[in-house]
Amino acid sequence: MSSKNMASGLDPASTAVVCVECQNGVLGPDSILPALAAESKELVRNLGRLLPAVRKAGVRVVHATFEGIRPDADPGSAPLWKATARSREWHPGHPATQVLPDLFDETDVVIPRRHGLSPTRGTDLSPNLRTLGIRTVLLTGVSLNVALPATALDLGQDGFRLLIVRDAVGASTPEYGEQVLRNTMSMLGRLTTVDDVVTALAETVVQA
Repeated sequence: MSSKNMASGLDPASTAVVCVECQNGVLGPDSILPALAAESKELVRNLGRLLPAVRKAGVRVVHATFEGIRPDADPGSAPLWKATARSREWHPGHPATQVLPDLFDETDVVIPRRHGLSPTRGTDLSPNLRTLGIRTVLLTGVSLNVALPATALDLGQDGFRLLIVRDAVGASTPEYGEQVLRNTMSMLGRLTTVDDVVTALAETVVQA
């Protein structure tokens, strides 16, 4: 494997970390997807290293959260829709919709949605990133099963340079997640790691 740092050359002013659904109701102890939450503990620890480092370097942190489906919406019959149907009781401000406390800072931007499985489709994520002057997105969060491939595809089509932080994304199961990283996500962006991002940003600060 090449030792090249795939995160080299990051410009903090035009870079954002997008954390998808790193919230209490998805990755917390009362998750509506308990298997995913159980398999994402290392992901959360890695984000706990990444986010303070990127904030210190001047990189924006953006949380794309899910505030639950509308009470009058038909979730459909697929297993994932049935799981999200348990979010009917959620609402803006509900504890389940809040970012995991260890991953949140008051300087972060939170962009919620109340529909669909994609954080980008029909939401304000891309427009807000453009307003912030973002050109490069470091994608993190969950999951590689559905939401992250959809997000990567949409952000790429919207013109953003995309890096997927492979040890800060998760799936159910981890073995399947590795297959998605290797066969799908690597076609939609560059794969990098928490350590490579931290190193690249440290080098940027020294050069400045």
